[in-house]
Amino acid sequence: MSQPSNGSEHFDDLVPENGENEVQQEEDQLTLRALVTTKEAGVIIGKAGKNVAELRDSTGVKAGVSKVIQGVHDRVLTVSGSLEGVAKAYSLIAQTLLDNPISPTTPPTSPISPTNGSSGVMATIRLLISHNLMGTVIGRQGAKIKHIQDTSGVRMIASKTLLPQSTERVVEVRGTVDGVHLAILEIGQCLIDDKERAYGTILYNPTKVDTAQQQPQSRRTSITRTGNGADFSDNPQSRRTSVSSQQNFINNPNVRTQHISIPSDMVGCIIGRGGSKITEIRRLSGSRISIAKVPHDESGERMFTIQGTPEANERALYLLYGQLEHEKERRLRGALQEDDILEEE
Repeated sequence: MSQPSNGSEHFDDLVPENGENEVQQEEDQLTLRALVTTKEAGVIIGKAGKNVAELRDSTGVKAGVSKVIQGVHDRVLTVSGSLEGVAKAYSLIAQTLLDNPISPTTPPTSPISPTNGSSGVMATIRLLISHNLMGTVIGRQGAKIKHIQDTSGVRMIASKTLLPQSTERVVEVRGTVDGVHLAILEIGQCLIDDKERAYGTILYNPTKVDTAQQQPQSRRTSITRTGNGADFSDNPQSRRTSVSSQQNFINNPNVRTQHISIPSDMVGCIIGRGGSKITEIRRLSGSRISIAKVPHDESGERMFTIQGTPEANERALYLLYGQLEHEKERRLRGALQEDDILEEE
C-alpha cells in the first residue's frame, strides 16, 4: 500500500454515518468500528485514497474514516461487509500500520517473539464494541474471550468505562497480523450471533463530544410518551388550561425548539416511575418536552422536542443528559461483574 496521506481526504461518504448499530440487519453482514488517531487515519487512507481503495477492492468491504475536524484528534474507522471480508480488512489495516510507523518515538507496534502467524511484531486495533454486547464477547465465566485469545494469540484489553456520550467501549486487540485476522473472525461472529442486543447502541462520535464540551446541545436522549407538559396529569381542567397556555407559550418570540433522540431501551430511566423524573426535569428546566410514542426510524431511537428559552432548553438538556449518564453507569456496574475475566486498563 502507499505512503500515508496528509489526512485531508474525506472518505466518510463511503460508509453512512447514520447511527446504525455495529451489526447490520443482514444476517451475514457485519459493521465493525474502530478508533484511530488522525495520523493513523492518514496511513489507512493513503495518498489520494489509494490504500482504502485497494482495501475495498481486495476484500469487498465498504470502508471509511470520519472526516477530520480541527482540534479533534480521534477519528472513527468503519468497515462493513461479510464476516471474512471485515476480518481480512482489519488484518490488512494492521499490516499497513506496521509498514508505516507514525513516528520513531511513538510507533504503533513493538517487536516481540512470534506467537502466531509469520510476523514477529504486534499491531493494536482499538475496536468500538457496544456495552450491551460485551457479555457476548466475554462468554459464560469468560470462556469465549479465553477461547479467542488462545486460538488467535492476541491479547485483549477492555476499557473500564463507556466512551463519552455513548454506550460503546474500547476493546484493544493486540497481536500479529494473522492473530488480528483470527480474533476479528471470532469477535465478529459473536456480534452477528447476538445482534439483537446491539439495539439502541449510542455510537461514539468524537466530533459531538468536542462540541458538547462547549455547548451541551448535541446530547441524544429520548422518552416514550408524547404530548405536552401535562402528559401525566389526569385532570381534564388542567389539560384544557394547558392547551390555552401552550399557544401563548409557542407564540413567545424567545421560545426555541430543539429535537433530540435516544435509544428506546433507555427511555424508562428518563421518564421514571409514574413520570416522576420527566416531570421533575420539566419543572426544574422550565421547558416543555413533547415525546414521540414510537421510534422515528430504523435506528430504534425515539424523538422528543424541547421547547423553551435558550437557557431553559440548556438546563433541560443538562438534566436529561445527566439522567442518561446515571443509567449508563448503573448498567456498567452490572456488566463489570462479567468483565472481571478481562484485563482492565
